[in-house]
Amino acid sequence: MATQTPNKNQRQRQALVRIVIMAAILVCVNVLASYFHTGLDLTSEKRFTLSTPTKKLLRNMPEVAVVDVYLQGKFPAELQRLQEAVRECLRSFKDIAGNKVIFRFTNPLEGKSESDQKLIAQDLSEKGIWLRQLPTKDDDEEGYSMKVFFPYALVQYNGKEMAVNLLENHQGSFAQNISYAEASLEYKFANAINQLGRRDRARIAYLTGNNEELGIQTFDMLHTISANYTLDTVDLSRIHHPISIAYDAVIINEPTIPFIGPDKLKIDQYVMRGGHVLWIVNNLNVSLDSLVHSPQTIALEYGLNLDDILFKYGVRVNNDLIEDRQDLPLPRTSEGTSQVEMHEWVYFPRLNPTSDHPIVKNMDFLMSGFTNSIDTIKASGIKKTILLHSSKYSLSARSPVRVSLSMMNYPLKNEMFPKSYLPVAVLLEGKFHSVYEHKLAPEYLHTLDSLKDTFKPKTDSNTSMIVISAGNIFNNDYTAKDGVLPIGYYKYTGDFFANKDFLLNCLEYLTDNSGILEARSKDVKLRLLDTGRAKDEKTMWQFVNVAIPIAMVLVFASAYFFFRKRRYEVKNNDKVKPAS
Repeated sequence: MATQTPNKNQRQRQALVRIVIMAAILVCVNVLASYFHTGLDLTSEKRFTLSTPTKKLLRNMPEVAVVDVYLQGKFPAELQRLQEAVRECLRSFKDIAGNKVIFRFTNPLEGKSESDQKLIAQDLSEKGIWLRQLPTKDDDEEGYSMKVFFPYALVQYNGKEMAVNLLENHQGSFAQNISYAEASLEYKFANAINQLGRRDRARIAYLTGNNEELGIQTFDMLHTISANYTLDTVDLSRIHHPISIAYDAVIINEPTIPFIGPDKLKIDQYVMRGGHVLWIVNNLNVSLDSLVHSPQTIALEYGLNLDDILFKYGVRVNNDLIEDRQDLPLPRTSEGTSQVEMHEWVYFPRLNPTSDHPIVKNMDFLMSGFTNSIDTIKASGIKKTILLHSSKYSLSARSPVRVSLSMMNYPLKNEMFPKSYLPVAVLLEGKFHSVYEHKLAPEYLHTLDSLKDTFKPKTDSNTSMIVISAGNIFNNDYTAKDGVLPIGYYKYTGDFFANKDFLLNCLEYLTDNSGILEARSKDVKLRLLDTGRAKDEKTMWQFVNVAIPIAMVLVFASAYFFFRKRRYEVKNNDKVKPAS
């Protein structure tokens, strides 16, 4: 019987060739993957899909943006997740912008001496990049150590640079903060490129002349605005013509003196020419200072004479005070003792933004003082969006309102607050009609004619304004010891609130036509593990994640070699010829 056996050397050469070909294919795939990055967004909220305005911005970049990400190093799992999310976001930017976006991850403190690290940290702080510490559990799961890191990126574009805070403090767990941070990455980087790419900064006028606050209590907010915009103060009583349309927006912050007709006409005609207004209006005269020498006071009306103009635009700020169970506490000394205790103070609502509008989407609580409610009024062609409102358990007391510290002595029940979700901030958009459309006084018309200015009864195109009735939302506090405190900081509890972010978002929405703010509208859905169950079933899931994949590989390999052996046995049997 004659047999034919395969050439062993030939089989070895064929196997070697296959291995070389597979290795070459893997190398080519990895090289191509480094140049062509793509992904499939399977999240229900499309968290990793860039918005249309962001794509438009990236496609039209005239210069190269360089992004230095300082979130680099060995971190706990949550920070590693954020680090990878930043990398994916910037890769998505690079997919659209190509070589116009360059990013790199670096740890500025790595390999530096302690003295050099202090100097580097100081230099970065001057750019708005601050060192953070995070308590992390040691490997023995018994002790903790402090992890030092910079959750920031520095964007350099158009000859300027801007720090981007990748991990802001939100009220909630650290896991919630990470999820908020991931959802806001696109907006933060796109907004930085957009801001740095502007040739001319938007112009904003802060109106005075009706006893608006302009001093230490508005220092932080006005300083922040001046860092992002060209800010002017305009005394409405001293100009003799409508507000210049060169201003992209004007701010009217809690006036306390009534507006006269000519000043209202200046504002009205500014709006009719396409201007934007951020109104912060509080109709009742009451403050904590009035309770220093007396345990009670009466909140009376200012009589601002703004009802008709706001009514025409689509809202009415009511002469009332909101009482809200979702409030800020106030310290008070207990009777008969010197002990200070915190008590509910229903006149200081904590405002929880729940709207899906980009201005307030995913925003933390805001703090406010004495606050009025707002009614929306039917106005043809005006779209109204409620941005802020009180809680489910609210009450509005009409003027005159007796405000007494004795309220803190009585237990509060939800049944005492029958009203829900009273509006305190409303966005108005559309084509507005002048309050003087059919009743312009002859002397006003004569004044406009003398200035060679024509009266406009309505806007030619859509414009927008925001009306806010939350008291002190624009103001910061201060102490003799610490000086000016940040806006949104409540000194009695040490909590930070999102007042500054809200106001900046309002101004951005009013002045920026790029639509970048749309990127803030992404949902944040937390998909957290059941920590108790994860701890109890730790060993089982370690086995599932380690042993089962290895077992599957072994089963696949065994099946492969089994069928391969059977195939060659069949071939060999076919080659065996019976003896003649």
